[in-house]
Amino acid sequence: MKIEAAQRHRSETCEKLLSPIGDALYVIGGKWKLRVIGALRENSMRFNEIQRTVEGISARVLSSELKELELNGFVKRNVQIDTPIVVTYELTDYACTLNGVLTALADWGTMHREKLRRER
Repeated sequence: MKIEAAQRHRSETCEKLLSPIGDALYVIGGKWKLRVIGALRENSMRFNEIQRTVEGISARVLSSELKELELNGFVKRNVQIDTPIVVTYELTDYACTLNGVLTALADWGTMHREKLRRER
């Protein structure tokens, strides 16, 4: 009985961890979303500026990622109706809740890259 209870507890603990991780990855997962958010951390940018900053992303993929990020409340699209019309993208306050995640990922990525260099 004790073993079954311990296994059930581990399973419940695992579910409590994996479910929110799955939710987070559903919204910010993939190759590009966090990179786009990272590019916009300092200031707002126009589409082509983002594309130049996030190396390797195609215009079609960037457009799709920006739409999804806007839909999920991470990015705000600003249209300035001047001549010419200027569209910029900026992070919302909600996107700033990812600052700790971005910093942790950057730190881990740096550590991992250094580990690989040392082992070669």
